[in-house]
Amino acid sequence: MRRSSDTTNRPSRARSVITALCMAFAGMPGGIRAEENSAALAVTEIASGIYIHFGSIALMNDKNTGATANIGFVIGHDAIAVIDTGGSVRQARRLLAAIRQRSDKPIRYVVNTHAHPDHLFGNAAFADSAIFVGHRNLPRALGERGAFYREAFRHSIGEDLMSEVKLIAPTQLVTDDMVLDLGGRRLALKAWPAAHTDNDLTVFDPSTGILFTGDLLFARHVPVLDGSLRGWLAVMDALAKIPARQVVPGHGPLGEWPSALDNQRRYLKTIAQDVRGMIARGEPIASASERAGVAEKTRWDLFEEYNARNATAAFSELEWE
Repeated sequence: MRRSSDTTNRPSRARSVITALCMAFAGMPGGIRAEENSAALAVTEIASGIYIHFGSIALMNDKNTGATANIGFVIGHDAIAVIDTGGSVRQARRLLAAIRQRSDKPIRYVVNTHAHPDHLFGNAAFADSAIFVGHRNLPRALGERGAFYREAFRHSIGEDLMSEVKLIAPTQLVTDDMVLDLGGRRLALKAWPAAHTDNDLTVFDPSTGILFTGDLLFARHVPVLDGSLRGWLAVMDALAKIPARQVVPGHGPLGEWPSALDNQRRYLKTIAQDVRGMIARGEPIASASERAGVAEKTRWDLFEEYNARNATAAFSELEWE
């Protein structure tokens, strides 16, 4: 096991990684674009009773109102579950309008797949009626990072969007597996070990074969590492065993299952191989940020925005093997 000589700097390095991730999500500041909160969000019915808004593959900013993650809802005979609420309350209100165009059934659950702002900054739009569900580690993650996220995004996407954001922690926690019954439709939830984050949750609808992975899967959008590289590779092997037909990734288009995992697996293995080689040769962490994963550059959107950060996080993890 190789240990870096600068072990006293590990806490500050970890905070710098969080800062880079947060600011990359946010994008650059600009003027708020006027739009009607009541205008229904565009959604696609990908299977009976399952509707998705596919987010733009872009950095969160005021112009896209944070609408960069894939979010959606599932309608059962008796109730509705929302899967992530998006990057702003403004976007979430439009999601609510889309739901009400299709059903007047109660929205019983809001499932947050993990703690990143583009997936849950819209929670407040559903606070009056829904039960919030999340990974057992999600409350801690929000407690540790919530204030930081709020401040960073206030500077980058503006006070107008941030003023309504409330970081609502789940009250129904998934420790391992859980089933949500919507009446004639049962959603299978699973909490995963550290991978993309340490609070990743998936949602599987056996009746249609649709799997929501949250950011355990990225398509087109380069993967973002905020948990454990080794853990993520292991989790993907376990994910592939879920008997799904199609997958809704956290970012990017609908995919066939499990082949949709192939590109992400190749990217993460490339990062791991490159970084391990640099560690073995005694190269500094700066080498990873400059060169690790470069063979993947033309295959992903937002590569420049995230790859160096991914490589740095991987180096910090793998140097302690």
